[in-house]
Amino acid sequence: MKTIRQSPTDPEFVQNPYPFYDRLRGMGDLVFWEDYKMPAAASHAAVNALLKDRRFGREVPSEMAPEVPPHLKPFYDIEAHSMLELEPPRHTRLRGLVLRAFTSRRIAALGPEIAALSHQLIDGFPSGDFDLLQTYCQRIPVIVIARLLGVPDDMADQLLAWSNAMVAMYMARRDRAIEEAAAQASTEFTGFLTDYIDARRNDPRDDLITQLIAAEEDGEKLSTPELITTCILLLNAGHEATVHSMGNGVKLLLDEGVVPTSETAQSITEEILRLDPPLHMFTRYAYDETEVFGHTFQRGDQVALLLGAANRDPAVWQDPHRFNPARSVQTNTSFGGGLHFCVGAPLARLELQIALPILFDRCPNLRLATPPRYANSYHFHGLEQLQVTV
Repeated sequence: MKTIRQSPTDPEFVQNPYPFYDRLRGMGDLVFWEDYKMPAAASHAAVNALLKDRRFGREVPSEMAPEVPPHLKPFYDIEAHSMLELEPPRHTRLRGLVLRAFTSRRIAALGPEIAALSHQLIDGFPSGDFDLLQTYCQRIPVIVIARLLGVPDDMADQLLAWSNAMVAMYMARRDRAIEEAAAQASTEFTGFLTDYIDARRNDPRDDLITQLIAAEEDGEKLSTPELITTCILLLNAGHEATVHSMGNGVKLLLDEGVVPTSETAQSITEEILRLDPPLHMFTRYAYDETEVFGHTFQRGDQVALLLGAANRDPAVWQDPHRFNPARSVQTNTSFGGGLHFCVGAPLARLELQIALPILFDRCPNLRLATPPRYANSYHFHGLEQLQVTV
């Protein structure tokens, strides 16, 4: 296996990681990324195969689980119940219970509410230059998930603050200050949701928290810690991905001079997700001695799945660096695959398909006020801000 070095916090890489991905793919399906001390899969074939290979998973082998530092206990107490970090049988049980509440019918019914919220936010746009990330791209997903959970709109800013602090734990630039902020946010978020879940047990409503409380499979229900973690996961994962996708998408559409409509929104959304996805790396652990793509993994070895690289593989997409919503192949790895395919993917897609056409229809003179820059937030890939004028 060949070896390559590339700091994930290097400014040039942060702004454009795709040339590095091209070099990786040219070196083979698996290349050892020295900075992460693990093999990285960059081809679509390797990423797609490893996402679905049950010999690999998200949960660290029990005998290799690292000791949690005391200052991070609140954060990892939540992670311990996250279906994102678990494998069967716990993952199967948790995901099944969540999907009983987070149904396609419930998501589809949010369409009119997403449209109304989009119009409401546009009505409140300030005059002059402003940051579209803060005024639109962030507001839509966090308010929608808050309403879905049954949390008041006026909690949106606090939910966003907690979410941002916790999600920073997955970034390459993580340091002690980020860890302490994440632990504090975890403590406060847990306290809020504990009280809120107790209230919903005594006063059921037509919201997702009530549905999660009621969800039952084979006589089992979600425990309170599992309910708390699931609510936090739905907010953190769903909000983070949609904000980045929407911001990246607006930038891309303005750069390309493309105006989305309700008729083209679906194909445009898929091409945005393929070309500039919100999450670029997802890791897996090997559970046994396993040979794949010419490399032998030992139990506990990790592999990095580079979703952003897989989505631009010329073996699958012709002229992969070009924005082309008319592509016949639209399948991408932006929401993962296999058992851990993102449960929030239908909601994220719906938000993009509704919010983008409304934005461009209501703001026909929308344009960039300053060149946008990507944030130093790898494994995520999203903008620092999106200064525009309407």
